[in-house]
Amino acid sequence: MRIKVLDIVLCGIALALTAGSAVLVFGRNQSPSRVVIRGQSRDWIFPLDTEEKLHVSGPIGDTVVVIRNGNAQILESPCTNQSCVAAGTIHRAGQWVACMPNDVFISIEGARDETLDATAW
Repeated sequence: MRIKVLDIVLCGIALALTAGSAVLVFGRNQSPSRVVIRGQSRDWIFPLDTEEKLHVSGPIGDTVVVIRNGNAQILESPCTNQSCVAAGTIHRAGQWVACMPNDVFISIEGARDETLDATAW
């Protein structure tokens, strides 16, 4: 069995495709995290590093959302159980909090921090 020129060319193409895929998957720019707030009639997007206080109208009243110091939270809500307020702050991509009775949803999107943070639990 001898290695032919076509074998070398095919191995080179396979290596180039593998390297190109690795660059696309692992070498992409990490987008900064942002807060996405979805209300009954409107959506808002803010950078996570902004300072903002927002009154989001819902079917039972206004929900107050605060973004500060790299955290977002529901500060006040007209719902009866207040579990959305008790949920506290969110700050990492993939985290979310919602006031279901008032139709308000807040999530953090963008670069996921894959490192383990014992203080986040």
